[in-house]
Amino acid sequence: MVYVTICHMKAARAFYDRAEYPDGAVVEMVNWVVPEPVAGSKHRFKYSLFYGYPGKRVVGYDNERGKGDHRHIRGREQAYSFSTVEALVADFLSDVRRMRGKT
Repeated sequence: MVYVTICHMKAARAFYDRAEYPDGAVVEMVNWVVPEPVAGSKHRFKYSLFYGYPGKRVVGYDNERGKGDHRHIRGREQAYSFSTVEALVADFLSDVRRMRGKT
């Protein structure tokens, strides 16, 4: 397990995955367990899920300090209702499939 300090809190990386598509698109997901919720969130996870191309985010989910749980879809930011890590990953991958025309 990897431990780092995020925003002055000791965090343990719980999950990391990265995949590349033949067209150059990248999916990268990282999830950390933190001792206390990130400002704006009610759970003990810090996460960043990215789908896009080098220098261009198409879909992103994260819980940036102070903003709480939210997602980015083609440049538009929307609130996201976090329930579980499993649902988070499923929702993210569903959006990725939709953006790739695979729904």
